Amino acid sequence: MKKGIILSGMRPTGAMHLGNYFGALENWIKLQDEYECYFFVADWHALTTGYEDTSNIKENINDLVIDWLSSGLSPEKCTMFLQSSIKEHAELHLLFSMSTPLAWLTRCPTYKDQLSQMKDKNITTYGFLGYPCLQAADILVYKANFVPVGEDQLPHLELTREIARRFNFLFSEVFPEPQPKLTKSKVLPGLDGRKMSKSYGNTIALSDSPDTIRKKVSTMITDPARIRKDDPGHPDVCTVFSFHKVFNEGEVTDIEEQCKGGKIGCVQCKRNLAEKMVNYMTPIYERRQALLQKPEMIREIIEAGNENARKRAQKTMEEVRSAMKIDW
Repeated sequence: MKKGIILSGMRPTGAMHLGNYFGALENWIKLQDEYECYFFVADWHALTTGYEDTSNIKENINDLVIDWLSSGLSPEKCTMFLQSSIKEHAELHLLFSMSTPLAWLTRCPTYKDQLSQMKDKNITTYGFLGYPCLQAADILVYKANFVPVGEDQLPHLELTREIARRFNFLFSEVFPEPQPKLTKSKVLPGLDGRKMSKSYGNTIALSDSPDTIRKKVSTMITDPARIRKDDPGHPDVCTVFSFHKVFNEGEVTDIEEQCKGGKIGCVQCKRNLAEKMVNYMTPIYERRQALLQKPEMIREIIEAGNENARKRAQKTMEEVRSAMKIDW
């Protein structure tokens, strides 16, 4: 028996990197065995900040699904679907927007934060402001019991819970209040020590070949105070050591001691890490290369997922229209 319904999604904004994998996807792969999981490509959400250029969105959708499949998500265990193919998301979003107070949207932490950080983009739009209503519709149209989130995302989920409570109070008890399923993610910095981000150009992608991985690891920032091989190192400030803690757990204590004692050089340390990463990522890369040759299979998986998601969403919307007395 499954433990309940889980809903989560990712925006198709480019090549999926290790930060995305360890931040969310690795956890999804585990959850699909225990819960009834709905994982969606959030192409409408991608438009909230990227509506001016949609030239790559189709390619990004396809690549994202291939990354999911090559990493271990299975259509036999979970439902993978495209947000824009399930029109009930848009209908519920519209209905929520009629009753959600404007003040709830403007106080959202992400709204103010991204307005200040993305001054080069014109995101003073209703779509960006109303993002939480669409997010609530995504979750509640499947009556999700749990949403996997990090602690920084708890305010967003609480707004979804408030929208559900308001609807239930105004009309009828239709929606459960989804609970957070806090995820303990492995955090990886980018190649330059900053946050791993496509915008910084410091990522390692799931689509990178073994040779590309080796080349990228060779450019990683290490301890800036270490000049010679026998200088004592400071692993706590070294990007390479952060990766060792994820990909080389069995040797990490020994590597830390050797680094602090000046017994291992940065070049050797990087080579060691690169081979560990290649061993871990090569099966994903090889599955990905095989899937690239099967575009029709990818489409069939998504269409089957769309159909499964649509059935549940339609049932929920019948209840919503009845509760609101707009089912004439």
